[in-house]
Amino acid sequence: MDVIGSTGTGTEVLLAEVLAGEHGPLPEELTATSVFWAHHGTRLAGGSTTYLNQYVLVRVGGAFGACAFEAAELDPGICGALSGSSLGTLLRDPSRPVRIAALDAYLAAVRPHRDAGAEAVLLPTGPPEVRAVARDAAIAGLLDVPQGAGVALIGVVNPLVAAIRERGGVPLLCDLNLRTTQWGDPVARDMAEVLDTADAVVATGMTLSNGSFDTILARCRERGVPLVVYAQTGSAVARAFLGAGVSAVSAEPFPFSQFSAEETVLYRYRAGGAGEVA
Repeated sequence: MDVIGSTGTGTEVLLAEVLAGEHGPLPEELTATSVFWAHHGTRLAGGSTTYLNQYVLVRVGGAFGACAFEAAELDPGICGALSGSSLGTLLRDPSRPVRIAALDAYLAAVRPHRDAGAEAVLLPTGPPEVRAVARDAAIAGLLDVPQGAGVALIGVVNPLVAAIRERGGVPLLCDLNLRTTQWGDPVARDMAEVLDTADAVVATGMTLSNGSFDTILARCRERGVPLVVYAQTGSAVARAFLGAGVSAVSAEPFPFSQFSAEETVLYRYRAGGAGEVA
């Protein structure tokens, strides 16, 4: 089976490879039919944390690419300005979230998750609380750590903290916006505090948006610790690094689980299986 991946050092190398046509058609030959923007808020029942997310999304043919971004980082006006542009134009955009969303769309179009041999996990029909717990249990299920192992969680959501504990891990928490969990666990802002001591790392796809993914990837390679990426942002981008620093990916392409009450699919990849870098 052909694979899509990069053996380079990080996302900028992968981006350059795609622009050069090393992973499929030249991006200038593909059209970003639709570029759109979503602002979404969630507070789970019984919780005290309101999660606020902004996404830029790019559609190329039958695939969607996505990237979350920080508040006020992008203006909704990009939707009209960029829709109908070549994908090459978006991959060269000065905004990193736009570039990541376009890169995600390209890789997902060239090799859709549904055709990549991933393990499809069905999230059940139901309210957000039920679906969030099922999703985060599926993510934690990619961890293979001994009882009491320190698990760095970079990008904190409360159900995933609980899921890591249920698997015997000790969460070491880092997030740019959250300072404590719903149980009062402290959350560091500087990821160096957790990266240098963890026995395993779980990182959100948001790290692709803010540029910290390459640092996390390099540090996990240096220390030889497993890195699991749970990705709505850049799910196909994270997949490209399987076996090259990334141990496993929980890929959740658009439309995301929080936008539906119906049964939806996320795709789990493990290094050594379909989707690994050649």
